Amino acid sequence: MNIDRNLIRLLKEEKRPFTLSGLAGSLGALLLVGQAWSLSRVVEQVFRTAAGWEMLLPSVSLFALFSILRLLLNQAGHQAAKNGTLGIRKMLSKRLAVSVADLGPAFARSEQSGRLVTTMLKGVEAVDPYFSQYIPQLLMALVTPVVILAAVFPSDWISGTILLLSAPLIPAFMIVIGRKASVATEKQWITMSRMSGFFLDMLQGLDTLKLFAQEKSRRDGIGEASERFRRSTMSVLKIAFLSSLTLELVGTIGTAGAAVSIGLRLASGTMPFRPAIFILLLIPDFYLTLRQLGTKFHAGMEGVTASKEMHGIFDRAAEAPGNDGSRELKAEEASSGHFFIDDLCYTFPGSATPALDGVSCTLRAGSVTALTGPSGAGKSTLLNLLLRFLEPQAGSVTLGSVAIGDYRPESWYRQIAWVPQHPFLFNASIRENLLMARPDAGDAEIEQALHQAGLLDMVRSLPGGLGTMIGEQGSRLSGGEAQRLSLARAFLKDAPILLLDEPTSHTDPVLEAQLRASMAELMKGRTVVMIAHRLESIRNADTILVLEKGRISQKGSHDELIAADGFYRHALHSSTEEAA
Repeated sequence: MNIDRNLIRLLKEEKRPFTLSGLAGSLGALLLVGQAWSLSRVVEQVFRTAAGWEMLLPSVSLFALFSILRLLLNQAGHQAAKNGTLGIRKMLSKRLAVSVADLGPAFARSEQSGRLVTTMLKGVEAVDPYFSQYIPQLLMALVTPVVILAAVFPSDWISGTILLLSAPLIPAFMIVIGRKASVATEKQWITMSRMSGFFLDMLQGLDTLKLFAQEKSRRDGIGEASERFRRSTMSVLKIAFLSSLTLELVGTIGTAGAAVSIGLRLASGTMPFRPAIFILLLIPDFYLTLRQLGTKFHAGMEGVTASKEMHGIFDRAAEAPGNDGSRELKAEEASSGHFFIDDLCYTFPGSATPALDGVSCTLRAGSVTALTGPSGAGKSTLLNLLLRFLEPQAGSVTLGSVAIGDYRPESWYRQIAWVPQHPFLFNASIRENLLMARPDAGDAEIEQALHQAGLLDMVRSLPGGLGTMIGEQGSRLSGGEAQRLSLARAFLKDAPILLLDEPTSHTDPVLEAQLRASMAELMKGRTVVMIAHRLESIRNADTILVLEKGRISQKGSHDELIAADGFYRHALHSSTEEAA
């Protein structure tokens, strides 16, 4: 049987609608017996007693009443199941969004984006048939055969025995076929997720593919992925059709056996006419309920597979170190507190080399601390730990005397402005992209932030002004304009702690000088931590930390590090020679 414990537990979230659906199905089973009873009475009166319309009217009216009530109950049960399913889908969507947010950017970057999106969108949609079709049918399959058997046995124990012995064959075949269906459906889901991820990667890297003339090979790859998905889908359909054929065969044999038994006894006069008609009317519905369960079984199978993916995310979120402290971080505390980093360690999953290995330092309030060193030295990892995108595996990071994990995430992020190396801009207007930093800001404040970032004249020259759409990831902006928009976000937020991740990388010397001037204005009076590879941009930092192989190898001001032999001096000389 297609019973998934994780999905069954979700029924507790919507007890009332599914209880109403089950109650409607149970009452519908009783009305089904009433229909058969009243209709058998009509048939007997017509064929055995040649009753007139006046005598038939009560039985016909009763049959019509039972039919109408059963129809209304079926509709009410389906609607209740749909309402409950909608509630579960909303809950799953919200829980997935919260879990991914709790796991943070590090988790999102480690997963194939297409597969993650498929789980969050298609996965939630896939559970709909499980709850709206399979669960109500499962409840009916548990109740209706029992009610019919209870009605048949007092009338004819032989027919009841035939039904009782043949009924378990249908669930038995469902279990056998269901195992193969589960494997095939899981394979189909994985194939679809991989195809989605492959297609999204190709779209995102279309420029690179065109540049290296690899679009044909990728196109062929999409064709192969589509063919694999087609084959896996056909495997699922083949099993579904085989299942339907098997269940129909069992139901037909059971119906034929009971009908032949009744016919022989009617012909011999050992069985009354009315009970025979009554039982013959009930037998098709007895097997129909079980056969329909087989059909809904396959409809809900994809939801079971999707549930495994979703609950994998839920489990990872539950196992992740907690970062939901309860302490409120005030602006005054954020602006005056020193960061104390003590023996900080972090190793990425699957890596044998630690990204940070016993880092200890102090980041003083109101000062500018620069992080530099070779690629892979741990600079971005340290910044991600300060941002709480990652949680320390050993050691601690405190603001004053309070561990940063003790602060509520919302209050923590309110006091931090972040300018990443590659800012993410949404397919929305300039105004909407800036309001992410401070939703309550007015147009005057937005224009002031744009002016401070040196972008106001450009925005005013646009026909749509602040309402201009900038495209997916700021595709309608130049690299420098996108970086300035990210700086404008930081100006608008006006947070006391500022984190900069190489914001002048990939820029020409003129633009770099302009961005450096904007950043100098932005850094005034704030606690600043910045990553830099271009050492000219950190010459005026109060403290420069050089990281190598996850450890701090040098520490001091620009003049102190130039006087000492080490990475900083060699890197500065190399960059000077390249510029010359």
